[in-house]
Amino acid sequence: MSLPDYEGWACFVAVADGGTFTAAAASLGLSKASVSKAVTRLEGALGISLLHRSSRSVTLSTAGAGLIDEARAMVAAATAATEAARGDRHDLAGPIRLAAPMSFGIKVLGPPLAAFLETHPAVEIEVILSDARSDLIAEGLDLALRISSLSDSSLLARTIAPVAASVIASPAYLEKHGVPYHPLDLAGHRLLGYGHRERALPLRFHRAKEEATIVPSGPLFANNGDFAVPWLVAGGGIAAFPDFIAEEELVAGKLVRILTDWSLPQAHLHLLSPPSRLRPARVRALSDYLVDTLKRSCTGRDSPVSAG
Repeated sequence: MSLPDYEGWACFVAVADGGTFTAAAASLGLSKASVSKAVTRLEGALGISLLHRSSRSVTLSTAGAGLIDEARAMVAAATAATEAARGDRHDLAGPIRLAAPMSFGIKVLGPPLAAFLETHPAVEIEVILSDARSDLIAEGLDLALRISSLSDSSLLARTIAPVAASVIASPAYLEKHGVPYHPLDLAGHRLLGYGHRERALPLRFHRAKEEATIVPSGPLFANNGDFAVPWLVAGGGIAAFPDFIAEEELVAGKLVRILTDWSLPQAHLHLLSPPSRLRPARVRALSDYLVDTLKRSCTGRDSPVSAG
């Protein structure tokens, strides 16, 4: 049994990610000829073409597209093993790619990451903010924060904390339209549609043995809470949000909580990482740090007086 051609696989991944042999060579610190030779050698050993080459572009072949995720995982594992072996002998250094939900990143992540980088100045963190669900392996991510249910069991997950959520509106809106005292009362109000993929995700409430479900039917739908907060403050309607999105407005009294005797389904903040347990020391350190420092950010602050 022959050993895997790690250099060939690394060059293949670099070309696929960079889009050209020139970009791959620059990222690897090799000559363009060396990268081309390594990929050609790998293709010869496999008996398949991994890339389609033209004078203008390089694209994945069907076989290459089918193998790229496994190739990225192989290269990442080998890189992690090497860096893990060196980690105990060197200060933390090098890049980390971290994905996070847009609003959570804007509202919460800045100060913790600033403190981490102050302690570890040789670490470089690339933060990718998006409310879309990231593919950690395909996108080359080291870590991802996610507020949702976990459907991909292949990823390593650490549950950080529950995320407090409330139904909120402005005092001016409630004075004009009335305060709902039961979730079904929301059917007569301007209720924000909030989510990433589906326009009308139902809101499910429970209280003791009682349950109620309402589908948002207001005039506004948004896939980002920060965009909608000014609309709420201006008296546009009612929304159900994680507390951290509108924390400042709640503390200032610009928004208030309603239906506080009812509960929404409990969401949690999770920290995800690729399947391999071999991770660079810098990634392990950031992972532990985020788990330790983000708990308070998720559990909510002292609640201002609610409406009604």
